[in-house]
This record gives sequence, structure tokens and C-alpha cells, in this order.
Amino acid sequence: MMYKLSISGNSGPSSSISLVDGRRYICGKGSESDLIVSNDSVSRTHAEIESQNGEVFISDQNSTNGTWINGERLVEPRTKLAVSDSIVLGTAVIILTEEVPSLASELKHAEQIAPVSAAADDYAYSSLLEHQEFIKEVHQKTLDFLDLHKRSILHKMSDTDLRIEASKAAEQVLDSEIVALPKGIKKSELIESTVAEAVGLGPLEPLLADESITEIMVNGYQNIYVERDGKLQKISKQFNSASSLMSIIERIVTPLGRRIDEGSPMVDARLKDGSRVNAIIAPLALNGATLTIRKFSKHRFGMDDLLARDTLSPNMGKFLEMAVHHRRNMLVSGGTGSGKTTTLNVISNFIPSTERIVTIEDAAELQLNQDHVISLESRPKNIEGKGEVLIRDLVKNSLRMRPDRIVVGECRGGEALDMLQAMNTGHDGSLTTGHANSPRDLLSRLEVMVLMSGVDLPVRAIREQIASAVDIVLQQTRFSDGSRRITSIYAIDGMEGDVILMQKLFEFVQTGLDENGTILGHYQSTGEIPKFYSDLENGGVVMDRSVFVNNGGESTL
Repeated sequence: MMYKLSISGNSGPSSSISLVDGRRYICGKGSESDLIVSNDSVSRTHAEIESQNGEVFISDQNSTNGTWINGERLVEPRTKLAVSDSIVLGTAVIILTEEVPSLASELKHAEQIAPVSAAADDYAYSSLLEHQEFIKEVHQKTLDFLDLHKRSILHKMSDTDLRIEASKAAEQVLDSEIVALPKGIKKSELIESTVAEAVGLGPLEPLLADESITEIMVNGYQNIYVERDGKLQKISKQFNSASSLMSIIERIVTPLGRRIDEGSPMVDARLKDGSRVNAIIAPLALNGATLTIRKFSKHRFGMDDLLARDTLSPNMGKFLEMAVHHRRNMLVSGGTGSGKTTTLNVISNFIPSTERIVTIEDAAELQLNQDHVISLESRPKNIEGKGEVLIRDLVKNSLRMRPDRIVVGECRGGEALDMLQAMNTGHDGSLTTGHANSPRDLLSRLEVMVLMSGVDLPVRAIREQIASAVDIVLQQTRFSDGSRRITSIYAIDGMEGDVILMQKLFEFVQTGLDENGTILGHYQSTGEIPKFYSDLENGGVVMDRSVFVNNGGESTL
């Protein structure tokens, strides 16, 4: 392992120095120092750094103002350093980093250690690919060859043409190296990785192509987590550097007319396939740029999919289909990642195809099967701080579009008031979601969101609006085993005094865990029947009340 010392906040002639194993290096303001630190607070011979057997040690040389490591004064006579340790001498900062080897030297080393057998060759290749600095060298040389950042033709080329050119550039870079690739290295895979880094989404591309992955979380360039089957797991892939991650984030948001920098360190966007993206960078993200991608499912979920995943029981599915068909206003409540949008998408497909539907979202995720659907998407401010279009603006505008149903991806602010008014003024059967831990909590949140609209309404008037507008509330929960279930369905039953009355119609009853940690339980009806059933029956509609018969619970896993 080779190391390098890099200095900032220094006006001296030396900015960095590569460490040779077995040597000692003096840091100070004296001209005889190996790393000259020009600073009045630094002693002539301030500190000594030694590289020995792949490890680096530092010792203070009785300096006047001391040597500081990661904010703490060095008191031990000899201390081992770790990569990225911050060494402060006066006002200068010295960082220990790994020395990046050249591509040619890496290949020479690989060629020298390459085993004879084919199986060992594969192993050597796998090990070499895991060496991020080697891959980084290939990627950087390809970028330099393409000079993508300076080419005006870049934005005029199609994605396919750009990838073809990047592939040719990567191949020329590899062919131009003095040392040929050893047998163990698969050139095609290395070129594919390089193209993804140069013009694509780098290590994210295979993750986006993996249909078993539902969410991708990047916590700094070295840590990538994914969600599979509702469970989080860390993977071995990583970005080459922090700048590589930032480049890919910018590659995502720039074509959408959005920006991310220190002045605007947060952004919501979406990929071409509809996957939702959130990015937040320094100075807000202390651990480095953080990227979260909620993948857009290529498979259109239906009620059969929810039943197969034990998200709800058959009777619950029949009830929801009836409620949507007969224009009941519905809210889907739950936490982040609990499956609210998927459930909203499934139940919205019960809307008759003869009706005009307007969907309103921050990032378009809904996939309705009907033909007569108008999809609206909010818009953030542009670089000049203008042009913002809020969900609330779209809800107001949708009322002028002659909708039969309004489907809002999520209510989180003042748009709740406009949504309630729409539900109360001829747009029955509208649907939306909201973040809450229980149906009762969601109703309380609705009150707060209405107040966020800026309209000064008494609490009782707000509750009357909610009780009149909302018919059904579903609670969706993500369990510890990764499963997502509708844990309860409530009907709103008017008001009594200042309290909104709620009837629990269905619930999930957890009975335990099996040896694998899988949640055991069953769905059951409470036996309660919502009042709107009687209203529909009085209007001549034949209703199936058998879904509310409590027969001891519908079994599930």
C-alpha cells in the first residue's frame, strides 16, 4: 500500500509528497523539511511522519503549538495514522490518502501475480475489479480522451450514439497502454463499466436493471445500500470518488432543468424510466452526497399481486373495489416505504374507464390502466428562483379541467384544504395518500395541513370538512420482515361533538413470528358495516354484506 500527504492552507513550495516505505519525513517551516509548512504557528521541525511496512506513524517533535489529529492534540510519542486522517499544523491541514497507482503499473502487477489456471484467472480478475483505484484510472483516462465536459456536441447526441463513442474511447485507452491486459481481465466488462461511468449512471446501472431491487440508497461514494424483499442490505459496489458521485447526480438533474450545488443542496428528480430520485449534498449532508432512488416498477401491480403478497385479504380487496366503484373518497395512510403509492395505484385501477381522471404528483409514479387519464406533475423553482408550481396550484387548476376523479399522489401541505373542498363539491371518489402512523393520526395531520394553507378556520369547521369529505381511511404498514400489509380499514361516520367518529371495518392481527423472523397473523372483519352501505342500498344498489362476516379470520402467512 502506498500513501501520499497532501497539504492545504499553505503558501510554501510543497503541496504533496508520496511516502516511500521505510523512510521518515519531517514536516515544518524549516527549509530542510521534507514537507514545508509556511506558517508562523509552525515550528521549524514540527512533526515527523514515518512509513513502515504499509503503515504510517506520526510523532510530534516538541513543537510550540502542538500537532493535532482529527481535532485532538497529539500526546502519544508515536501514533498510527489512518487514511483520511486530518493533521493540523498551525493553520495548515495535511491529509493522508492512498497513492493512486498508474494503470500500467496495476496491469504489470496483475500480470506478475496472475495464476496459471483458468479458475484462478477468474479469481484474479474479480479481485482486480474490486480494486477501485484501478477502475478509476481507466475511467478517468476515458473521460480525458472523450473530453466530454468541453464538447458542445455532447447534448446533441442520442444516448445510444454517446455510449458507442464512449465504448470506442475506452477500448482505445486500453489498447494504448504499454502493457497488454492479462488473461484474467475481461476487457468487455471493464469497457462496460467504463462506459457507465463516463456517460451513464456508473455502478447504479446494474442495480437499476435488477428487478429484485426496489430502492437504492447511496450514503457517500463508498456506501451503497439496496432494498430487496423489503429488507436493506449493503452491497460491495461503490463509486470511484466523491466527484464521480457528484457528476452522476448532476447528470440526472441537469437534463430536467434543475440544479444542485451549495446554493441549492437538495433536489427531487426522476430518471427516464420514472424512478424517483432525491439527492442532498454538502454542506447539509455531512457524510458526503446522499442519493436515494425509489425504482419505478416495470410491472403494473394489480389486486392479484397484493393478494399474492398478503398485503390484504380477499374480503378487503372486494370491499375496496366496491368503495372505489361507488365513488367513496379514500385516504391511504402509512410511513415512508410502506407501499402507499402501490396500493393507491392498484385501487385507482378500479375506477371505471368511462370517467375522466386527473392525477397530481410531485414525481409521476402512478400507472393507471384507464385511457382517459391526465397526469400533472409539480415543478420546483428554476435557477432564477422563479417558475415554481406547487401541488396546491395543480389541485386548483384540476378543478377547471372537468375531472370525474382527482388522484393526488400525496397530501403534505396546504393542498389538503383544496382536496377536501373538491371531495365535498362534486368530485366524489377522489383518492390520495398521507404520512401517518394510524388513521386517527392522519385525520389530525389533515387538520394541521389545512391550517398550512393560510386560511384561518376554526378547528371544528376543519373537522366538519374532513368528516364530510372522507369516507374511508386505509392504514398501510411495513413490518420488520420486510412485508407490507394493510393493517386496518376505517370508515368515517360523521361527528359526535368535536370528535370525528371512526368505524374499524377490517384489521390485521399479528399472532407471532416463525423461526425465520416472518410475521405470522391473519386478517379479520370486525363485523361493523359502514353507514354508506345503507345509503347505497336505499338507492337500489345491491350490496354484498358477506365481506363483513367475521368467520374467525382469513389466514395468511
